[in-house]
Amino acid sequence: MDIIQRNFFRILCSGAFGTQSSIEPMSPFKWRRLMQMVEAQQVMPVFINGIAQHAMDEGLNLPEGIIADLRGRQDERKSLAARIPKTVRLSNAFLNRRLKNLIYNELHSIDTSVEALDMLKLIVSNSEVMFTRGMNLGGIITMGEYLRTRGDKVDFVKLDNWLTALQLHGMAELQGNVLISVFGFEQDELPFVTKSDPKAYRLTLRSVSDLAKDTAQEWHFRQNSAGFVQNNNAVLRRNLSRSLRYVGYAPVETTSNFFRNFVKSLSEIEE
Repeated sequence: MDIIQRNFFRILCSGAFGTQSSIEPMSPFKWRRLMQMVEAQQVMPVFINGIAQHAMDEGLNLPEGIIADLRGRQDERKSLAARIPKTVRLSNAFLNRRLKNLIYNELHSIDTSVEALDMLKLIVSNSEVMFTRGMNLGGIITMGEYLRTRGDKVDFVKLDNWLTALQLHGMAELQGNVLISVFGFEQDELPFVTKSDPKAYRLTLRSVSDLAKDTAQEWHFRQNSAGFVQNNNAVLRRNLSRSLRYVGYAPVETTSNFFRNFVKSLSEIEE
């Protein structure tokens, strides 16, 4: 991990979970590169909070332009409750029906576990973003904050059964292992994680770096002025590569998500 990534994760850890570690001085170019990672991962509010935690750090040599930008964005932080998805969906039609049914049944049961439903929604939402865009650090941080503040109220037996029924246990364990390997969580804080996954750390580093550098325009197919349909090979290769990263964790949903997005792109060809 290079200095940019080290500072990136140190600041996020401080901003989200209050951990303390020294920031290493960087050149203006490297700070701008780090800001690209922050924007790509959509974690600006956490980053701003982390910067505040390191305000007296000798290594915090932020360029004036970045300081001015951060000052103008201090009110972007949402409450934890506001960051819980209201609705979630899966790409596979069968699994999506099962998801909707179990949410409906739980909401109408005599011992509804709202906290278990919140955790399920976070895991599903994070998974869908990961399939579509890559590692979702903002959502994973929200999951970690939820566990730290309300984890004692989560019915993990129900959650485990739901994840098994939705074939998402692997994705839940991956997200939990990101919290462990990147953000310093203990495994006993994550009852749905049964084994360590050394790939979680590498996947996180790769996804954060790739997403910040990605310049491919978001279209798959379009008609040119002559009426011929063009395909965007860069986007297709990127999406296929990302799907292959996660297919071992959720084979059915990963495959369904890839083909759903592919079919959707065909329907969006300019007439």
